[in-house]
Amino acid sequence: MHLVYPAVLAALLFCVGIYGVLARRNAILVLMSVELMLAAVSLNLVAFDVWLRDEVHTGQVFTLFLIALAAAEIGVGLAIVLLVHRNRATSAVDQLRALADRDEEEPEGAASRETTTT
Repeated sequence: MHLVYPAVLAALLFCVGIYGVLARRNAILVLMSVELMLAAVSLNLVAFDVWLRDEVHTGQVFTLFLIALAAAEIGVGLAIVLLVHRNRATSAVDQLRALADRDEEEPEGAASRETTTT
């Protein structure tokens, strides 16, 4: 088996994943792009394991660990995205950043109104 074919496919998958992380605004699409990058790494691990004819199949073992890591990452990531969407009614990453900056700053008149009413 030629190593070039899976290596080129993995490089293309990884580049598409990087583009998705850098260019997308939706948090779910960013998570999907991270999954594409993990799939590219898994493909490389298995391809090099087959190409090197490893007796212990280390690449396949690492791929199994990577699949478990990806499953945990997507579970936690989707839980966070759903919680943020429920509280903020948006999953756009740039709007979430803007809301975080606005929530940290308290208006100047809010503190003075609390002290005058009591």
